[in-house]
Amino acid sequence: MSGRSILKRIDWLSVFIYLALVLIGWVNIYSSTFSEEHTSIFDFGTLYGKQFFFIGVSIITIVIIFALEVNFYERFSSVLYLISMISLLGLFVFGKTIAGATSWYDLGFFNLQPSELAKVATALALAKYLSDIQTDIKRRKDQLYALLIILIPALLIIPQPDPGSALVFFALIFVIFREGLPLFYLAIIVSLILIFVVTLKFGTVWLIIGLAIMIILLFGFKRKSFKIPVIPLSLVNIAIIVFSLSVNFVFNNVFEQRHRDRFSLWLRLEKDPEKLDQIRKTIGYNTHQSEKAIESGGFFGKGFLEGTRTKGDFVPEQHTDYIFSTVGEEWGFVGTATVILLFTTLFLRLISLAERQKNAFARMYGYGVISILLIHYFINIGMVIGVLPTIGIPLPFFSYGGSGLLFFTVLLFIFLRLDTNRLKESF
Repeated sequence: MSGRSILKRIDWLSVFIYLALVLIGWVNIYSSTFSEEHTSIFDFGTLYGKQFFFIGVSIITIVIIFALEVNFYERFSSVLYLISMISLLGLFVFGKTIAGATSWYDLGFFNLQPSELAKVATALALAKYLSDIQTDIKRRKDQLYALLIILIPALLIIPQPDPGSALVFFALIFVIFREGLPLFYLAIIVSLILIFVVTLKFGTVWLIIGLAIMIILLFGFKRKSFKIPVIPLSLVNIAIIVFSLSVNFVFNNVFEQRHRDRFSLWLRLEKDPEKLDQIRKTIGYNTHQSEKAIESGGFFGKGFLEGTRTKGDFVPEQHTDYIFSTVGEEWGFVGTATVILLFTTLFLRLISLAERQKNAFARMYGYGVISILLIHYFINIGMVIGVLPTIGIPLPFFSYGGSGLLFFTVLLFIFLRLDTNRLKESF
């Protein structure tokens, strides 16, 4: 396919939204890190200068992605996956520790986070495997292999420790559901999460009481023609109780104190007012200040570089995980609504692009891209406004970080490159 033909087939709406998010993100990074001593946006010694540099690198990378043959990404997906796993293993020997997590390689000018590469490689490898088996993923062996592709990088990232990045990989399970994995498994995952939260909040005793009430209601209102499978129902309830009993052990012995504090704050588990206040001042400080910054912005915001909480450094890590609070303070409801609208439009557009693919690999990779971007967006916005616990996940294309911007760009534009061949069933 010629360069001119590729240009005609590029989905320019997605490109426009990408550029808009990157530009708005950079403006807010500039605002949150601005100092009167800085004189130029091209000062690469500043955080916004470094981000500007990586915007340039990302644009060059986009050109390279479109210059490569479209079948390159499917053909070498397994190789990229292997390289990314080796890079994750190398962190245990050569990794640099930042904010308590050994998740980085120090390359001098910038720090490289290999988990970002692993997200791209895992999405490609999963799409390759699912498209190769040519099945609706009903066989247990196929389900297990697909799950292992997702599980391996997550297990390598958890010990760093970086549970936030590890959680992102599990979003790729939705690709398997899209390709035919029974929804029964999704029901199990959601149920386990609910049991975990309910047990932490109310305890196993109240969970058992709730189960007993449900069973009584089930038998009390069942129709005569409907037979309840007593033995399977009993086994399910026993499994629920056993899992519930294990929750407190995992919470107290597997989770680190900072993770326990975040759940305690999120679910209001701590009954002692003094301890709860201490947690708010430490773990909950970022979220509290972020909420205050967004509230202070009102409808139209305080204006560019006029955010008093932003200029006063009230919100720690405001240029990275909490960049959305800068938007809220300086651009108000109008600014935050604009950002949310851009992300929502991008997700809907990507779903439309994925569904129109004739090639199975392109469709599955497209849903992998959607899954990764969506969980980043959902968790980041959720923790900034205080409805989810803080787990350190950046906002795609928006938060400061060279590795994040570069590999989010790669993740998206590989799919847009695949989409240029959407009329072909095979590459």
